[in-house]
Amino acid sequence: MSPHIPSSQVGIVASKTLILIIGGLITYYSYQAYSRTGSPEHKWLTYGFGVVTLGAVIGGALDIVVGQLYGINLIYTSVFVSSGLTAIGLGIILYSLYVR
Repeated sequence: MSPHIPSSQVGIVASKTLILIIGGLITYYSYQAYSRTGSPEHKWLTYGFGVVTLGAVIGGALDIVVGQLYGINLIYTSVFVSSGLTAIGLGIILYSLYVR
């Protein structure tokens, strides 16, 4: 019997990898801007994009890696973690717009 990977998991891995790459690049370039300018706006922007990216990756890892290791369905937990960290990250990004 050959192992079968559901197409939904392939899609999750592909989209989370893309989010990691693009979010990582955005975080890196906002950190570069902070290093150049030293402005608190760019520092908070870096934190915000980092949290958003981390939330997406952790949510995907919980769903696939932990779910596969322990054989339990963590879809609601992973969505909650991903959504929660995305909301926190967006709040930090919003804060970065008001920091002086």
